[in-house]
Amino acid sequence: MTELVIFYSFALILVFAAFRVITAKNPVHAALYLVLSFFTGAVLWMLTKAEFLAVSLIVIYVGAVMVLFLFVVMMLDINFEELRKGFWRYLPVAGTVAVLMAYEMVMVLTHPSAQLRGAAVAEPAAGYNNAKVLGQLIYTQYFLPFQLAAVLLLVGMVAAIALTLRKRKNTKYINPADQIKVKRDERLTIVSVNAEARAVIEPPKPADGEQQA
Repeated sequence: MTELVIFYSFALILVFAAFRVITAKNPVHAALYLVLSFFTGAVLWMLTKAEFLAVSLIVIYVGAVMVLFLFVVMMLDINFEELRKGFWRYLPVAGTVAVLMAYEMVMVLTHPSAQLRGAAVAEPAAGYNNAKVLGQLIYTQYFLPFQLAAVLLLVGMVAAIALTLRKRKNTKYINPADQIKVKRDERLTIVSVNAEARAVIEPPKPADGEQQA
């Protein structure tokens, strides 16, 4: 009964935080609500005995992705009012999709099947470690899909970097290959300069017809 109360409490918080992510006018507030939704989602993962996924959700998304997103939002001068102009235009379509998803979830939860009604998380055996089991599955049974997903992520990263390296006019940049080929004699020149004699300042000579004081 206690776990059920905790589940519905955090589920309501998660729904509220997700709703505020798309309705908050301030992008920083929307990002903070997204962080709250990640934390509540991690609690739900903990209730289902998936500790590794819960910790990964906090470390990866909250500790890295959302921090980077907050830095980008606060450092770049982005006109978010311009980006939100089409919000109300697509609201009917988004509302329809949301209603359909909610209907499907209600149908699943209220299904008369005995398996769904009596479904419960089995208690793990003594010494069970879900991180170890997950690692064994990834590197044995699902090794090929895992490597394919890694290659797709690598291709996406390379594509994102390539898009930012497009040549633009009036842009100064340095070619690392040219820097490596440079030799010392091409950049450093030692010049021997003769020492000059110290200049002697002589008093001005009086003009013709003037007497010296």
